[in-house]
Amino acid sequence: MYDAEDLSLLDAEEELESPLDKMQPLTAESEVAKPDPELMLALLENSQPQQRMLAARAFCDIEDTRATPHLIRLLTDTCPLVRVSAAYGIGRNPSSEAVEPLITQLNKDWNGYVRKGVVWALGNCRDRRSLAPLADALRTDISAVRLWSASALAQMADVGYEVVVGAIPPLIEALVQDPVAAVRSNCAWTIGQLCRELPSNIVYATAIDALIQAFAEDQDLGVREDAKASLLGVGDPRGLQLIETLEQDGWF
Repeated sequence: MYDAEDLSLLDAEEELESPLDKMQPLTAESEVAKPDPELMLALLENSQPQQRMLAARAFCDIEDTRATPHLIRLLTDTCPLVRVSAAYGIGRNPSSEAVEPLITQLNKDWNGYVRKGVVWALGNCRDRRSLAPLADALRTDISAVRLWSASALAQMADVGYEVVVGAIPPLIEALVQDPVAAVRSNCAWTIGQLCRELPSNIVYATAIDALIQAFAEDQDLGVREDAKASLLGVGDPRGLQLIETLEQDGWF
């Protein structure tokens, strides 16, 4: 889906974080008032990219539905820092109207940091239209985007049973096959969240089997720990019995 040049932008494990992940909030709520929404709304239209970026970042801290149309427009800004800030701003101010523009940008944006922010926003929108693009990103995108796609799919628990069922297969596939341990760990966590919303049927049983397999066979200790935590959280009898047996045998 992405060429080698694109992959080189953001595909090492140390690059799993976005530049915005390490940024401190614009204000410390206990010390200083949040930015003035009226001023930030005006700055979203500023001709200077730096001002547009700061304004979009402000709406990562401020919830104000008036910003959403502006943030949607800024998803196509020429500056990638503005685009990624707009995506995070939408994630803080989710809207059904933002879903299609987010999907469009996910499919065409060359910047991995932007796509990472977009998948987070799509998850927060909690819309059934987000399922297919998030699943596709989990299968085909670079590691940082796959990482957050796995987590974003956990939000499908709030959308409905059919969407939860649709999210399970790509998560199991990534849990078994993804080469990056952090992505597999996020898949294990998300599967655990979604299993809590499922009745005891074949989909649920398949998901539990995948968690059991990850707990027993994955080469990465962190993945095994997350699979174990998910099994304990769901409380499935088979999973609990396996954990007890393996720990009694001194396997873990």
